[in-house]
This record gives sequence, structure tokens and C-alpha cells, in this order.
Amino acid sequence: MSSMNRREFLQILAAASAAGFALNSRDLLAAQGADKFYDLPRYGNVHFLHFTDCHAQLLPIHFREPNVNLGFGSAVGKAPHLVGEHLLKAFNIKPGSSEAHAFTYLDFEQAAKTYGKVGGFAHLATLVKQVRAGRPGALLLDGGDTWQGSATALWTKGQDMVDACRLLGVDLMAGHWEFTLGHERVKEIVEKDFKGKIEFLAQNIKTTDFGDPVFSPYSLREMNGVKVAVIGQAFPYTPIANPRWMVPDWTFGIQDENMQKVVNEARAKGAQVVVVLSHNGMDVDLKMASRVTGIDAIMGGHTHDGVPQPVQIKNAKGVTLVTNAGSNGKFLGVLDFDVKGGKVSGFKYRLLPVFANLLPADAEMAALIDKVRAPYKAKLDEKLAVSEGLLYRRGNFNGSWDQLILDAMMEVRGAEIGFSPGFRWGTTILPGQAITFEHLMDQTAITYPTSTLSELTGDQIKGVLEDVGDNLFNPDPYYQQGGDMVRVGGLTYACNPNAKAGSRISDMRLNGRLLDATRKYKVAGWAPVGEGVSGEPIWDVVGKWLRDKKVVTPRQLNQPTLIGLEKNPGLA
Repeated sequence: MSSMNRREFLQILAAASAAGFALNSRDLLAAQGADKFYDLPRYGNVHFLHFTDCHAQLLPIHFREPNVNLGFGSAVGKAPHLVGEHLLKAFNIKPGSSEAHAFTYLDFEQAAKTYGKVGGFAHLATLVKQVRAGRPGALLLDGGDTWQGSATALWTKGQDMVDACRLLGVDLMAGHWEFTLGHERVKEIVEKDFKGKIEFLAQNIKTTDFGDPVFSPYSLREMNGVKVAVIGQAFPYTPIANPRWMVPDWTFGIQDENMQKVVNEARAKGAQVVVVLSHNGMDVDLKMASRVTGIDAIMGGHTHDGVPQPVQIKNAKGVTLVTNAGSNGKFLGVLDFDVKGGKVSGFKYRLLPVFANLLPADAEMAALIDKVRAPYKAKLDEKLAVSEGLLYRRGNFNGSWDQLILDAMMEVRGAEIGFSPGFRWGTTILPGQAITFEHLMDQTAITYPTSTLSELTGDQIKGVLEDVGDNLFNPDPYYQQGGDMVRVGGLTYACNPNAKAGSRISDMRLNGRLLDATRKYKVAGWAPVGEGVSGEPIWDVVGKWLRDKKVVTPRQLNQPTLIGLEKNPGLA
């Protein structure tokens, strides 16, 4: 089909779609040149494949990208803090295309019906094999947040994902949510299941007593006659964002100085290419790239940002590429370097969306997935209710899935106010779709799921919001400690992210009345990081509510009134 004919055909398909006709996603993708979508000719002689933050999603899913992803300070208006049309324009992506659907929230419901689901390890496996076939020696990097995020990962203590990653052919891995399985389980997997197969890397995890490395800081490999080094960087704030008691004997942190030492050591041992496999979050990676020299690329995760092209950061001795490969298994990053005379002379990068309708399922991986899910299938498939509205999580302040959890908690627990963690993980379901127990677990499957009911004063509530706000909105990314803003139910408030710490939250009201600083309010919550908290797991609380409702009306998002963000391209 010629480009002009293809354009005409797309216009017809778009018109048909707008008129409500069901379209075959294969036909539409084919019209956009999908026959060449995954045709990625080899470039250069050093190759890295990268996925991150899959959050244990073995099957294809829907995942809505955020319409709020704010940047502050020097990050305003720059990747990854671009949403919707701003992102399309910055990366020259055609509106209405398959890539526009993959990278943005635009027309999500219709586009999701048109293009189908994304991700799934069986489809990812097919793509990995296809890309690797033309890239001898290519290394597959797993950025972490892999063993958490689903019911089966929780119930098998990550074993389903460990087995899937071994079959996928992962070579090297970094971590974050993995540590919420507890330090003993992590060490067991690394020392037994991974031995001789996958290297778990972390230059920034050390013992609290003598400061000894807990894991290998880096791996030195040879690829097509070129020595390459991959350095691991775990999420620096794991003991703050997650329970400290799960990793009592380990220290974390960013550790720029040690990173520089490790880079220098790898270079001294002959590494001609140095890549950091990071779970810092993209803003932290961008700052690190400006401070640490000798790194060719940082392949990052944690913030779930699907960024189509690397950001090139200049530092004292050169340029470092910074990438981020989205989440939920919906993208595969492919970074090719051409190394000549011991130095990188050029690179090419593609962040490939994994469209399940375009990629046939790998038979061996599909069989493994069926096997690990079989014992739990009846429980996973239980239909709790039907949702009349779109349910999604991702966004700086709230999502409809989070609102549902808040509404359920407050009603079941008799609370005036609800707090739900600003987790980024969690799949999306479309209007009219049944909410299964598996869908609920996609939002709540953690090892510290206790629901709580507390009495907090108005002052204490403001303190909670200010603390979380500073973790999110601090203009220095090294002080941003992970996640999105705590989701708030019942209480309305105003937020000025650009204000100073302690002054961002104002006009807190309950039922239209200003919050009393000294009065105590009943607050429902879940996921306490303190040790020894007992109570009902959150999935039981919300599950009970859903079973009673049977049909869930579209959620009315409780969003704060935002101040001073009128022209921020991270806000739609």
C-alpha cells in the first residue's frame, strides 16, 4: 500500500471508528505499516534490550498513560514530564496512530478497543527472540519491579516471575519492589534460582555493619569483540518508601561517588561501553548523568515513563543517554551502539510498544504462564462487579481505580477521610468490563496490605499531605522519594507544587467546612510501613464492597485544586 493510499485508508478507518464501527486492530495496524513496525535492522556491534516495571503482569493488559505528569524546576516542559499532545509534538508522533495510543492517554477508550491489549510475556518473548536474532550477543536487561504487582506473584513469592524471566532470557537485573518479599527471599532467589543464569546487580546496596556490597555492583561482558560493563542501581529510597523492617541489614541511597568509582573501575578493566541499569526514576537519572562521567547510557525505570527517545545529557567528560522504558511489559527498549577504535561512534534507539494483536504468543512461554496460573484460576476469575466507567491508576494526584479504593474504604470502615498510597502500578479496565478478583489484586497485591482506621487531627492530616508533597514536588530530584501523591478521599484541598516545603497544601475542607486543626477525624488507609500492624487486607475490604455493589458507577475523581500550573505541559 502506498503512503498516500495508506493515509486515505487511515482516514476512512478513523471515520468508521468515530461512527462506532468495530475495527480489527490487525487491519488498522497493517494500514499504518505494521508489517514493518517490528522490522529493526541491526546497527553497530553492541546491543542492549531493556524492559522495566512489568509489575508481574504475565498476560496482555490495558494500561492508560497519565494525563498529569508534572515536572518542576529545570524539569518543566521536558521529558518525561510531557503528556498528551505535548508528548506527540515533542517526539513527532502522529495523532491517532498506534504509537500515540501506546505513549499517551489520548482517546484511550476508543484506541484501546481499536488496537487491543499490550504486553504479555508470551508476546514479549516473541519480540525479544525476533530482535535478538539479528543482534548476536545482545544482552536483555530487566530494570526491576518484576516480582510484585499481581496475585500470582504475591502467592508464589515471586516464583512465577522468576521462572518467566529465566525463560525470557534475562541476563541482568536491578531491583526495588523485589525487596518487599523480604531480604531472605531475595537472597534465596539470587543465590539459587538465578545462579549461573541471571546476575542481580546493585552498586548502592551495602550491609549496615561494615558497608560490604550485598550484590555484585557490575558485570563485565564481551560482545562481538567489545568489552561492555553493566552497573546496577537499586531504588535508592527503598527503606523509606517501603517497610524498613523487610531489609533491616541493608543500606541504599543514590551514592554518586561510589557510582563514579565503579564506572572508573570498569573502564580500567577495559570496558569500552558502560551502561547503568537503573531503578532511580528518570529525574534522578538525568541528574546523575550530569554528575557522573564515563557512562554511555542509563537505562532507567521506577517512574514508569514511556519516553520514545533518549535524553542526551552533557557532563564534564562527554554525553550520557538517559532512557526510560515504561511499565507493565508494554514496551521493549532496543539500544544499539556502534563502537569503533574503543569508543562509541554512534547509537540508535527504539522503544517498541508490545501490541499483543501484532505479535504471536511464544508457545513455550504461553505454556509456562498457563501452568503457573492454573492452581489459582478459579479465584482469579471471580467476577466481583461490573464497572460502568474506565478504571485506571496512573497520574500524579488520583486515578479512578484509586478513587474506587478510597470510596470503598471509607464506606466499609465508616471513615470521614481516606488515604490511599500513590502507587504507579496497576492495570486498566474498560467501561462495561467485569472487575475480577485478579483486577483488584493488580491494584493491591503487596506484602503489607493491612487496612487501617486511625484518628488524626487536622494538623496531622496537613502534615501527611505536606510530607508526601515534598517527596513528589521537591525541585531537587535527589529529594524525591518515589511514588505519586497520596490519594485522598472525602477531603478537598488546594495544592501549589511550586511553593516551599510546608506551604504547598491549603484550603483543606470536609463537606465544605475548613478542617479544624485540633479536631480528630476518622481516617481510613492501607499499606502501613510500620512493623506488626494487624488487620484485614485491603483486597478483602474492597472485595466485600464490590460484591455488594454488583455494578459500580463511574467514579468522580477527588482532585485537588492546583495552583500555579496553568501552562505546565505535564498537565492536560
